[in-house]
Amino acid sequence: MTIDSNVKKKRVVSGMRPTGRLHIGHYFGALENWVRLQNETLPRSGVGSQVGAQHAAPLPAEQKAYECFYFIADWHALTSDYADTSGVAQNTIEIMTDYLAAGLDPAKSVIFQQSLVPEHAELHLLLSMVTPLSWLERVPTYKEALEQVKDKDLHNYGFLGYPCLQTADIVIYSSPADAGKEGAQLYVPVGEDQVSHVELSREIVRRFDFFYGFRVNRDLFLLENFADYCAALKHLRVVRTLRELVDSSSESLEASAAIKTSILRKYATEVGMQNFLDEAKEYSKYFKLDEVLTEPSVMLTKTPRIPGLDGRKMSKSYGNAITLSETDEEIRKKTKVMVTDPARKRRTDPGNPDVCPVYDWHKLFSTPETLAWAAEGCRTAGIGCIECKAKMADHLITWIGPKREARNKWEKDPKGMLEIIEDGSKRARVEAKKTMERVREAVFGWGKKRAEVMK
Repeated sequence: MTIDSNVKKKRVVSGMRPTGRLHIGHYFGALENWVRLQNETLPRSGVGSQVGAQHAAPLPAEQKAYECFYFIADWHALTSDYADTSGVAQNTIEIMTDYLAAGLDPAKSVIFQQSLVPEHAELHLLLSMVTPLSWLERVPTYKEALEQVKDKDLHNYGFLGYPCLQTADIVIYSSPADAGKEGAQLYVPVGEDQVSHVELSREIVRRFDFFYGFRVNRDLFLLENFADYCAALKHLRVVRTLRELVDSSSESLEASAAIKTSILRKYATEVGMQNFLDEAKEYSKYFKLDEVLTEPSVMLTKTPRIPGLDGRKMSKSYGNAITLSETDEEIRKKTKVMVTDPARKRRTDPGNPDVCPVYDWHKLFSTPETLAWAAEGCRTAGIGCIECKAKMADHLITWIGPKREARNKWEKDPKGMLEIIEDGSKRARVEAKKTMERVREAVFGWGKKRAEVMK
């Protein structure tokens, strides 16, 4: 039996802003899936059975399905809370405590702090240079926040340029194919409501790769390839600039090639790279697009509905959340006042569990038997809402107990947590540095220039 080595390497990147202790909405919306991904292994394949074989080779260790990079996005906290950063450091420790309590394992995942990997900021700067302002202004969440948030001034670049930093956070862990080495697929686990954010990141990367990865083979401009050159121009329909291209032939080879490359690049920008290559047909061999950064792909995550105590989206700012650190007493006190089906005004009124937030929580924490009891009792008015809430709270307390216990253990070891953050950040930075070396060379070409100068 052997590990299947034909599976392409996959990387997963995600993070959260340090806004305080995490609640059960964070757990079911992201953390549960993060833990699953870090623990997933590749299927083994083999020929024959080793059972009973006297000299059977030892089975190889299980191979991880994903390389997971999970971070605390402390720079992102500044995009809206720049005026008061007093809580960021403590909140970073709080969120790290919850990461570990929820089951994230530093031996299986790279868990790190965004600001301890300065390459994120450098790549963000370079991405911001090529990202059109209109792309950022059209982001729905940006416009909604400007309209709805009244207690903070969000008219700053940090908030507007959030997608550029978010893109940098993801693609800094690109690992394109290089020198025969297979690259890694890059995934971002998100719900359907966040797909548009990843699509914008893909557009930004596509644009960046075009500017700094588009290559024209200078052989196209050699005299012996003049026939190919003219045919390529005809296919590419660059008739409007043909005279300019012909005139440039009187320049030195380097100047002429640079001018021609610039015009071809501009045309490729106008029609799109794929259309450009399609039009070039057999002459596309003279053009190449190197993958400087990897376009991230969406990994759709099915998340359960988990409304807040008041029926709205669960959020600390609404005061309707149950954190992973709540005591039994706090849980019972908060769940007693949960909203239920508004049709149940009296104890004898039948209700509909499908519209009741308490029943949504039953689906997450209760046993199948309790779930059936709650649904039947609600529809027939066989049980009251108070009774239903109390039963749900019993199961929630049972579920949250081990996580709270793990959290309490890590709270007593803040030094240990800081060591995990620092170690994870060093590991993340190893990969980030590789990306930035490739990016700097693609943008500035200093390595090539130094080699020329030092000849």
